[in-house]
This record gives sequence, C-alpha cells and structure tokens, in this order.
Amino acid sequence: MARVVAFLMVAVAVTACSHRAVREDEVAHMSEFRMSREDVIEVSVWKEPELSRTVPIRPDGKITLPLLGDVQAEGLKPQELEQKVAQGLTPYVRDPRVTVIVHDVNGAKVYVTGMVTHPGAFPLRNSMGLLQALAMAGGLAEFADRGDIKVLHADGRKVEVDYDSLVSGESRVYLGPGDTVVVP
Repeated sequence: MARVVAFLMVAVAVTACSHRAVREDEVAHMSEFRMSREDVIEVSVWKEPELSRTVPIRPDGKITLPLLGDVQAEGLKPQELEQKVAQGLTPYVRDPRVTVIVHDVNGAKVYVTGMVTHPGAFPLRNSMGLLQALAMAGGLAEFADRGDIKVLHADGRKVEVDYDSLVSGESRVYLGPGDTVVVP
C-alpha cells in the first residue's frame, strides 16, 4: 500500500512539473519577442523629433533612419534596437535617449496546409496554440487524418499530435514564428 501511495505521489509531481514546464516555455516565448519583416515600429529619439521615425521593417530586415542610414532590425528585441540606434547616434547627439515602440506586428506568421477548410498563412499573435491555428484555418476538412497532424517548427523540430488529444486538453502544442502545420 505504501508503494502505491508513493507511486501516486511521484506521478502527480511529474505531471505538475511537466505542466509547469509548458507554462514556463510559453512565458519565455512571449517575453522573447523579436521584431520581424513587415512589423511597423516607431524609433523615437528624446528631444530630437527630426531623428524620430515610424517605419516598417523592410523585406531585407532593415530600417532607414536619419544620420544612420540602414540599420538591421529583424531578429532584434526592441531593447536591442534601442541600444544599437543610441550607440550609432552617439557621435551626432549628446547622450541620445532612444525608445522603440512596436506598433504593428505583421511579420510573425504560422502556416497551415493540407486537409483544412482554408489553408494559408496566419498572423501569429502572442502565444498561439495548434488548436487556435486550426480554428483560424476553418477547422479540419471532412476527410482529414485526425490522428497524424504534424507541426514543423521553424527551428527544425517536428511534432506529431492527435486532434482529439488537443480538443480534450491532453496535448498542448504552441506555435512560433515560421512554424508550419500539416494536416494529412
């Protein structure tokens, strides 16, 4: 009896830890926002309105600013771009105070293809789960294979999941920028 109780306690602890890991991963993903192509950002230099601009990040990943010219913005956190612009302005402006505000997040997308009602590219807002991406694509088509949905993460990882386990809450799969969902 004592072994059974000990086993159950370990099982509960493992389940709680794995659930916490999913939440911590989700929080880390949200706090690691990096700017993408087509995002619209405002670069503001305090007390220097002629140097401040609201610009989209171009397809080459850069923005153009007065005095600095082209500056790489794609892949950076807003704070990193603030530091980069401030450093670049140092020869021209005494103690530059730079703020970067992201106005429109347009670049981060997820792709849903295969046996769904409306396959396509969808904007990724904050933290999006696989079930939400499937809903944006209009749901599964009539003859879709519910048991073999694949998520191809942009970093090369591949996850296979069963639709019913998503609906029941048994499985939770979160998507990141550039991830592709394939429904056979």
